[in-house]
Amino acid sequence: MKGLLLRLSALDPDAATALRVIAHFEALLSGAPDPVSLVRSTAGLAECPAGLELADGRTVRFGPDGHALAGVPERVSGAAVFGPAARVPAVPDTAGERDGAAAETGTGTGIAATGTGIPGGTATGSAVPGTGTPGPGISGLVGGREQGAAERAAAEGPYGGPDPAARPGSAVAPAPGETPSGPSGRVWLERPGAPGPLDELVLEWMALAARVVVADNRRPREPEPPHVADPALVELVLSEREAVEDRARALRLLGLTPELPLRVLAVAGGPGTEVGVEAVALLGRSGLRAVVRIAGVGELGAVLVQPRDGETASPAEELRAVTAERMREAGAARQSARRVRAGVGGSSAALEARTSWTQARNALRFAVAGDPAEAVIDHDALGPVALLAEIPVELLHAQPDVRALAALAEGETDGTGIAALAAFCRTGSLRQAATELHLHHSSVAARLAQVEGALGWRLRDPGDRFRAQLALYAWRLAAASRK
Repeated sequence: MKGLLLRLSALDPDAATALRVIAHFEALLSGAPDPVSLVRSTAGLAECPAGLELADGRTVRFGPDGHALAGVPERVSGAAVFGPAARVPAVPDTAGERDGAAAETGTGTGIAATGTGIPGGTATGSAVPGTGTPGPGISGLVGGREQGAAERAAAEGPYGGPDPAARPGSAVAPAPGETPSGPSGRVWLERPGAPGPLDELVLEWMALAARVVVADNRRPREPEPPHVADPALVELVLSEREAVEDRARALRLLGLTPELPLRVLAVAGGPGTEVGVEAVALLGRSGLRAVVRIAGVGELGAVLVQPRDGETASPAEELRAVTAERMREAGAARQSARRVRAGVGGSSAALEARTSWTQARNALRFAVAGDPAEAVIDHDALGPVALLAEIPVELLHAQPDVRALAALAEGETDGTGIAALAAFCRTGSLRQAATELHLHHSSVAARLAQVEGALGWRLRDPGDRFRAQLALYAWRLAAASRK
C-alpha cells in the first residue's frame, strides 16, 4: 500500500489522498470500533464536524477536535443513508460522462452512494472488511470537484446536503414493498461552505463503516465481568476540583468512554464486611451489559457503570434480584449479603460523574440492609423524596414522628413491627406485605395494630399511610447519619 501511495502521489495527488481515506476506514474497521469512535475518527479525518443517526433516533456528533457536540447541526454539507432502506438518488457525474466512463453504483452494501471511474483510468473498489461485499471505489473525485455550480445546487436539498431525505432527524423509510432488516441510519458532514473534493468518498465509506459497526454492536455479547480499578483514577473521575482534561484521561485509562453517559453506584457493608468484595459479588452476578469499574473510596465502594450502547436505564431492579438471590443462599454468603446496601445515582455525562456519585450516596442513606426490596435504592425512583436528604440531620432527629419511630425501633428486639410497617407502606396491601415478609397476613395485621397503637396512626387512611412513609424515610436518613 505504501509503494502504491508513493507512485500515485507522483501521478495524481487526488487518487493518493483517496486511497489514504480508504486505508483509514479499513484500519478503523479492523479494530472493532463502536459508533462513537467511528464518528469521532471521521470528524478528525474530514477536519469538520461529523454525525451519525440511527433509525431509532439516537444521534452522535463530534467536532474535529474530538469533543462531542450537542443538539442538531445548523448546516449539513453532505449526507449518506446506510442500511437496506437506503434510497438516495445518485448525483450526476459529469466527468464520468465526459470520459465515457460508466457510473458504478454500490448496490450490494445497502449504502446510498455512487462511484465513478478516475478520468483516464478504471474504476476500482475494495472489499468491505469481514463481509466480502464489493466496496466503493476511489472514484468521482475529479468529477465531484469539477461539477458545475448549477448541477451541485440542483443536487442539494435545503440542508445543503445531496438529498433532503438524508438530513438528520428525518425518518429512514423502506422502499415500497421492502421489509427493512439490519441496521440503518444516516451519516453526515457539517463543513462550512462548499463540500470538499473528497467528502463524497468520506461519506460513502463512513456509511459503509457505520453499517458494519452498528451490526457488530447489535450482536449479543457475553457480559463483561466487573474489574477492580485503581482507586486514584476513580477518585479523580469523581472529583469536583480536577480539570476536565484530567477527568477525561482518567476515564480512558479506566477503559471508559468520556463521551458516553454512565451511572455511579455507592455500596456499603456492615461491620467486618469487605465492601470491595461485596461490590464485585453484587455486580458480577448481575449480568449487566456494561463496562463496570469498582474501587474503594473511603468506607464505600464506588462503582462506575457505563453501557457501551449508551443505554440509560437504571440497573437497580436487576441488582435487587441479585440481592434477593444471594440472601436465599446458605452459609456465610447469605450473612454478608444481608449486610450490603447500595445506592444508584442517576445517569449523567461521564465527565460529570461526581453528580451521579452525590446522588448515589444520598440514595444509599435510604437503603435498608436485609430487605431485598429496599437494600438497593435508585435515586431517580425517589423523586421529590430525595429532597429529604437536604434537610439537616438535627431537624430530622427533632421531628416528633421520627422520634416516635426511633423509640418504637429501640423497643423491638427483632424489628418486626418496623418491617411490617415498611412493607405495608410500600405495597399498600396487607396480603402483598405478608407475601414480601413470608408471613401469614394475620401476623402482619397484628404487628401493624401494635404500630398503630404506639404511634396513633390509622394506616388504612391514605393520609396517615403517607405520613408513616415519610416518617420512615426521615428516620432512616437520621439513623444513617448517626452510623
